[in-house]
Amino acid sequence: MALSITAHGYSWRHADRDELAVGPLDLSIDAGEKVLLLGPSGAGKTTLLHAIAGVLPAESGEATGELFIGDQPPDPRRGETGLVLQDPDSQVIFSRVGDDVAFGMENLGLPADVIEGRVSSSLTAMGLNLSHDHPTAALSGGQKQRLALAGIHAMAPQVIILDEPTANIDPDSAVSVRDAVLETQAATSATVIIVEHRVDLWLDHVDSVIVLGPDGLLTQGSPRRVFGDPELAEALAECGIWVPGSAGSLTGDDRNPVDSVPDASSMSAGEVVLRTEQLSVARPRAKVPAAIGLDLSIRAGEAVGIVGANGAGKSTLALTLAGLIPEFDGQVSALGSLGSGAKRARPFLWPSAFLAPRIGMVFQEPEHQFLRSSVAEELALGPRLAGWSTAQVEERVAELLGVLGLEKLSDAHPQGLSGGEKRRLSVAAMMAPRPQVLIVDEPTFGQDALTWAGLVELFLDTLDHGSTVVAISHDHAFLDAIGAHRFFLNGAESPKLQTSVAGDTREGRVK
Repeated sequence: MALSITAHGYSWRHADRDELAVGPLDLSIDAGEKVLLLGPSGAGKTTLLHAIAGVLPAESGEATGELFIGDQPPDPRRGETGLVLQDPDSQVIFSRVGDDVAFGMENLGLPADVIEGRVSSSLTAMGLNLSHDHPTAALSGGQKQRLALAGIHAMAPQVIILDEPTANIDPDSAVSVRDAVLETQAATSATVIIVEHRVDLWLDHVDSVIVLGPDGLLTQGSPRRVFGDPELAEALAECGIWVPGSAGSLTGDDRNPVDSVPDASSMSAGEVVLRTEQLSVARPRAKVPAAIGLDLSIRAGEAVGIVGANGAGKSTLALTLAGLIPEFDGQVSALGSLGSGAKRARPFLWPSAFLAPRIGMVFQEPEHQFLRSSVAEELALGPRLAGWSTAQVEERVAELLGVLGLEKLSDAHPQGLSGGEKRRLSVAAMMAPRPQVLIVDEPTFGQDALTWAGLVELFLDTLDHGSTVVAISHDHAFLDAIGAHRFFLNGAESPKLQTSVAGDTREGRVK
């Protein structure tokens, strides 16, 4: 039986902030309704979802007003809500896939035979054709996201709460994941709330749209009403909402930003800085490679997009190119100016002090790389370690805060930011000292249209200064906007890649 959700003047303020994280809100969601929750990065979408799920600790902030699930305040102990978090790593609990899916059902006290059957059917529904004993540590970020969805699918709660459920999932698979969520809702009649920047993916399948603005609720209504009103659509675009039919207008004019990107085929290629020879990659302690037989030549000043399905080995390849994990087989070699002064060609063998200013790596999970207690200090760290003067550091930090829209959060702790804000900070912190090679894993997830455009601006600036960008991304519009060559990774099944530049697709090994 589904439950309704109502809020009367509800707001939440984090203990270390002066401004409200969300609210004040007055809203009503009917039992069984499917709702798409939208808003600019930092508007409080994730905070609201956590409040509805009852997982906002009282000691970490202050709530005002009222929030009810059915006729009671939220309480996760009742087992009424199922929440899929924005960060895939934070929701993996056990070392085996089957145990992880079973965990929620065990807490609900379901019989063992029911649990066993639901584990298999839920894994299949989410496209995880894996044995129950498959190690969760061997999953990609997208697979971890599917695993979390499988756990919710199996529990069949009365309220399903999804925070960017397809952010780390390849576009082809995103449709099947959406359909599995809809099938779960149809079978249980649960109330569903989805935060998602892929508006077009869900728009024809939800009953209503709620939009949060900087000062609380901006609008609530049917998709037709919210997106059919020209004046309202203009207000949504100004807030950074990905308005269907005009998502290309990201910079405040009528141009698609892709149209203004330099033609990649005419851009001058620099010297080769990274080369792989018959490279196979795997996570540490893995006995089977995630991808094999990769021959790549990556040049100075070019943008390279590594794309492919979840589990194809993209993130593992990125970590290997960055010198953070060893090659499973074959070799990664730094050449030209990148390898100048190195005693050995393999970046994995370089001391950290030598590696850091040359190759910067942005992990898929932003929280894993924050080292300072404020946003401004995090941005300043890299340039300081690189020997920049105080004036240069301050100028660079101010520039990055402005482009990213983080000026008001300069003194905030990085771990207290929203998911999209953390993503922008993690990317900018690695960009700050201008490393020769910048490797980024899913740099645009959690971004509204305006912050997306700001990130594109930063990447183009990085390329203009002669740095190389290697981006693991499912966001093809972003790769188009930075003029990236595409390398299609097929995983361990084939040593061949496909490469495309500005729409030109070729097949074969990349040299």
